[in-house]
Formats: sequence, structure tokens, C-alpha cells
Amino acid sequence: MFPKYDVIVVGGGHAGCEAAVAAANMGSKVLLATMNMNTIAQMSCNPAMGGVAKGQIVREVDALGGYSGIVTDHTMIQFRMLNRSKGPAMWSPRAQSDRMRFAEKWRLMLEAHPNIDFWQEMVTGIIVKDGRCGGIRTGMGIEIESKSVVLTNGTFLNGLIHIGEKNFGGGRAGEKAATGITEQLIELGFESGRMKTGTPPRVDGRSLDWNKMEVQPGDEVPGKFSYTDTPKLAKQRPCHITYTNKAVHELLKTGFDRSPMFNGRIRGLGPRYCPSIEDKIERFADRDRHQLFVEPEGWNTIEIYVNGFSSSLPEDVQFKAMQLIPGFENAKMFRPGYAIEYDFFPPTQLKVSLETRLVSNLFFAGQINGTTGYEEAACQGLMAGINAHLAINEEEPFVLKRSEAYIGVLIDDLVNKGTKEPYRMFTSRAEYRILLRQDNADLRLTPLAKALGMKGLDERMSRVDHKKEETKVIEKYIRKTGISPDAINAYLESMDSAPLKQQVKLHSILLRPQVDLAGLRQALPQLEEDLSKFDAEAVGLAEINLLYEGYIRKEQEMVDKMNRLESVRLYEDFDYEDLIALSNEAREKLNQLKPRTIGQASRISGVSPSDISILLVHMGR
Repeated sequence: MFPKYDVIVVGGGHAGCEAAVAAANMGSKVLLATMNMNTIAQMSCNPAMGGVAKGQIVREVDALGGYSGIVTDHTMIQFRMLNRSKGPAMWSPRAQSDRMRFAEKWRLMLEAHPNIDFWQEMVTGIIVKDGRCGGIRTGMGIEIESKSVVLTNGTFLNGLIHIGEKNFGGGRAGEKAATGITEQLIELGFESGRMKTGTPPRVDGRSLDWNKMEVQPGDEVPGKFSYTDTPKLAKQRPCHITYTNKAVHELLKTGFDRSPMFNGRIRGLGPRYCPSIEDKIERFADRDRHQLFVEPEGWNTIEIYVNGFSSSLPEDVQFKAMQLIPGFENAKMFRPGYAIEYDFFPPTQLKVSLETRLVSNLFFAGQINGTTGYEEAACQGLMAGINAHLAINEEEPFVLKRSEAYIGVLIDDLVNKGTKEPYRMFTSRAEYRILLRQDNADLRLTPLAKALGMKGLDERMSRVDHKKEETKVIEKYIRKTGISPDAINAYLESMDSAPLKQQVKLHSILLRPQVDLAGLRQALPQLEEDLSKFDAEAVGLAEINLLYEGYIRKEQEMVDKMNRLESVRLYEDFDYEDLIALSNEAREKLNQLKPRTIGQASRISGVSPSDISILLVHMGR
């Protein structure tokens, strides 16, 4: 009935979709197995992609040939570049998406791929022979063979939904939990744990008083995520902002005795950076109000997502408290918020390729590894899909360094440090964030994907080469063009910047703190005419390169030093017990995690600088 596949991907969420596409674009024959084909790429929580550090990840996924950025550009209803008031290392794109169109676009793109087949059924186990994964077993007892398997089960593994004192099995509202896989993996020797996440109520937009809320429009000139030729956003839907108040908090407290969070029924740890409203009230008792983002779910639907009001309190308490929020006095609820507990597997059981240590050719990606967020899941799926293909072809794994991508930071953190709570990416987690900006992900990563053999990147590479060339030309032009006092002094005085007394290069004016290239283009018609010939992305990149030249050079020097440690390879079968000079903890951790390089070893919790020195001496360095 079934051919033998190269890669089987279990789960059709963001990790599963990217894993299937990545393996298929590498040339593997892929089967995507999901319990419900109607919920492929479902936005289970908020209808948005990107955000702080997450936006950088989406652009990195796109630069590597993934589809998340393309799908987002085709289906977004609003775009904002966050952190514009800060330096460009912090700029983070974020888009509100049309939930239904997003899932539809993903499914249509998957169905259009000749290397991807589908099977709709619960997967209850994997086939393992001689320590190697060789396929899946379904609820109907069907066995489907493959050379490798990627598990991307999201919140479905023994998922348990909580609303007040009620709880019932489910992986998402209206969908049943997945069983069997956890139990088998534990039998095979894997360690598992429980995590918790939550979602807010959905409400009827017709019942809200929008005049009582602050309007949050999109950017005047909206950007996009993909480096390909995706459509530009012509019109946008606004979001709105409102706030809770003391009355809301007091009413919510009346349900605390029935809260599964406070009475011990939820054992899993929830996300630190996206807490429920009851958790916020408890942890920040001095706060009189909390901000809520009121987000439309699409172009035409009346359904509204209340971002910031995630809750597992009884539905009657949620409803009564919500009607005390300004603008929500007559709110009608479509469904209450809920918490969900699910199984995960501590990611220290993985290699940096996301292949498990215990079973070869078995890969984990997404929330099964303890992460939270669509973007974190998508990038893991992409990397697992690539490495599943490479593994079955006996090629070296594709591993991104911390200096090359936020994806590299995320996977390095997970594998070397593990996580006891849902892991979320932030710009602060990256040591080299000046190098890892959202505007240069294509320059950093598309050549790497092309060199790997990823199909369909010819147009992307020509765009990268064009952008690189244009950026050099613009930088040279700005460094060499002279500006006279007569041409620029009026503008400088309007910016409270000292006027010129003689001709200077345009570069020196651009470096002044009050000045930017947009202002100079308005003040100097010839500059505007010359720069208008180039792509806006190349102009923006050139400006950043010139403004932050010293910082970029210094950070690159730090990377070069660190890469010397990354180049010292360690043997996977090395027995660290033989090195008695190492501390006991270092020997234990190194034997457990088997780092690929000295650099990776240096980031393992419990391995000290003196331990690294001992390893370097042993390796003849």
C-alpha cells in the first residue's frame, strides 16, 4: 500500500510543515502524517508571526528556503517593524495574519510539492530495529517504513486541557490528544517531562466598543518577511489596545480557588514570558492594570483574539471579568481560554543536528523539545528536515553556529543547556546580535543552503548577489561623495547639528547622531535621485554597515576568536572518564552530551574554563 519513504514527518504544525518542505527540497521522498489534514499549519494561539527575535527567525527560515515567510506575506493583514526606536540589531518584523488563509496557503503549497505525500491518522509509535528508526506505526495498526522519522507532535502528546475544575484530554480545542509515542520512547530509555501553555478567550468583534480602545495601526510603509518576490501589503487592518483594571483583577481572584494553576492540578511549568492573566495578577500584585492587544483573526471574520488575557480560570469567571474591561462591557465569548499540559522530552537528549542520541535517524523538532512559539518550532522543523535527509545519505549534519543565526543560538541553547520551562527566543540570548540582524539573513544563510543542495534557490541566490553588489556600490558612493556647506547647512541647522565650514564627505555627515539617510535624501535632491535607482533593502543595509562599522568589526573579531574553539573537533566516542584531570561534573556532562567541538563543550553548564583548558591540552592545542 505504501512505498518506503526517505523521511516521515509526524505532525502537521509549523515544525512539521517546515520539516516536510526542507527534506522534500533536499530531494527526499516525504510522508507528512497528521491526525487532521484540515488543521495543517493551524495557528493554535495568536494569529501572528514574528516579533522580538522571532521575526529574525522567520527571515532566517526564509533565507534557508523555508516557506513560513512566504505564507506570512501572502496572508498578513498588518505589518509592523518593532523596536524602531532602538538600534537595527533590535528591529524585529511582526505581522498579524489571517488565520484561515494562513493555514490554507500552507496546505496548498505542501500539496503542490511533488515529493510530499500525506496520511491522515494518529501515529501511535515508531518502528525501531537495532537502535535505528525505520518508520511509524498508526492507530489502525498500519506500519509505514522509512529511512528516518521526524517527530513534531506539538502539544498533542498526552495533551490535557484545563478550564477551571474541568479537565479533559486534547491536543487543542476540539481535537483529541495523541497517545502511545511517549510511552514507547520512555521504554526505549528517553526521559520525558510535562509542560503547560495556554490561550485566551475568543470573542465576537461585533459586541465590542472600539471607541473605548486605542488604535494600533500598521506601519505606514509595510515591510514583509520573504526575500522572494511576494506581494506587498496594500491595505491593513488595525489592532487595538485596552487595559485590565483593579475591578477585573478582583473578579478574577474570586476564581483562584478553582484555578488548576493554584490548586496543584497542573504539574507542568508554563511559559515565563507569556504568563496567564491570573499568573500576572499573582506575580505582579503591585500592578493596577495589564495591557491587552485586541487582534482581528482575519480580513473578513468577526472573531477576535484577546492577546494578554490567557487563562485557565472557570469560564464564568473569565466571562464576568472580561466584561469589566473597557470596550468589552457587552462582549460575547466564542470560547473561553484554557491551559493545556503536554509531554516533552528534555532536548539534552539530542545531538546538535536534532537527531536523538538513543535512536539513530530519529529527529525531534518543536514543542516536543520544550520550546514555545510558531517561529521557534518552524526553524527546528527546517533544520530537522535538512538533517534527516543528510543522515540517510550519510552526509555530515548541517549545524549553524551561534554567530551565524538565531537558529544556531536556539538549538545550541536547547542541546547544551536544556530547558525546564517553555523556551522562547529573545535578542538578548544572542551574543552576536549586531551580526544577526533581520535585514541580512539572506546574505548570511542563503549561500549555505545553496551549497547544501537545497532545490529552488537559484532566484534567491541571484537576489543575494545583486543585493551584495548594490550595497557595495552605495557604500562607496556615500564614502566618496563630497557635500558643500551651501547644500546641507539649512538641513543641519534644522536638526540642531553644527553647520559645515567647508566641503566634507557625505559619510562624515551621516555619522552625526541627529542625522539619518532618509533626512539627507530629502535635503539633497541629487542624493535622492542617485539612491532611488537602488533597491530599498540594499540602501538600508548600506546605511547600517556604515553607521555601525566599528561595532560590526569588533563583533566579527569576537566571532573569529570563538570560531577557533569551534574548529577543534571532539570524537563522539571519546570516553571522558579517562581524563581524570577534569572535574567530576564535567566528565559526567561531557559523556552525556558528547559535544562535537571544544566550542560546544565550553557552553555546557558545569564545564568550567579550566576543564576546557585540559581538553585543549589533551587535543594538542
